[in-house]
Amino acid sequence: MYAIVEIAGQQFKVSKDLKVYVHRLAVEEGAKVSFDKVLLLDDNGNVTLGAPAVEGASVEAKVLQHLKGDKVIIFKKKRRKGYKKKNGHRQSLTQIVIEGIVAGGATKKKATKKAEATEE
Repeated sequence: MYAIVEIAGQQFKVSKDLKVYVHRLAVEEGAKVSFDKVLLLDDNGNVTLGAPAVEGASVEAKVLQHLKGDKVIIFKKKRRKGYKKKNGHRQSLTQIVIEGIVAGGATKKKATKKAEATEE
C-alpha cells in the first residue's frame, strides 16, 4: 500500500515505515502529525484518485528530528566585468517516519449508461 501525499507544498510517494525528509514543520521532535491532503491511494492494485484529494484518507507520521540539509553553493560571474558573487544556502529540513496510511474514503465507480437509463 502506498499513497501520494502533499506535505509542506511538495508531493511525496510514501508507504509504511518510510523515512522522508520534508521542509521544516512547526512541530517538536517526537510529536505525531497527520497529513490529510492525499492525492492518490493504492491498496494492492486498487487505485483511488482524489479530485483534488481523497475524502477521509490521511497519512500518519512521527517527527524524528529537525536538521539542516547539505550546503548548496551559488556562484554568479560575468566575464570580463570583474563581477563575482558567491553565496551559500542550507535548507531547514524535518525527518519524519510514516507510521500508517488510513484509507477512509471509498473508491468511486463510474456509472454506466445502462444504470443511468434505468434510473430515469
